[in-house]
Amino acid sequence: MLMAHPAVLSNLIKQYETLRVLHAEDGSPEVRQRMDDIAYTLCVSTGTRDVDTALVAARHRLPGARPEDDSVLMA
Repeated sequence: MLMAHPAVLSNLIKQYETLRVLHAEDGSPEVRQRMDDIAYTLCVSTGTRDVDTALVAARHRLPGARPEDDSVLMA
């Protein structure tokens, strides 16, 4: 599987988190669609099937992640 560069993953995480806040405040269809797009990209980039798992996997691949702490990925 191809692995996304950590900078790309970091950017996707930041975008998703920002959109999640905007969606909580605004709830507009445009924000929801962009969130869905970012979630899909995160899933494809991490080889996962849902956004929560994708976020965990993406964070795990960032610099400074503790490689020994992968128990959450085994669920």
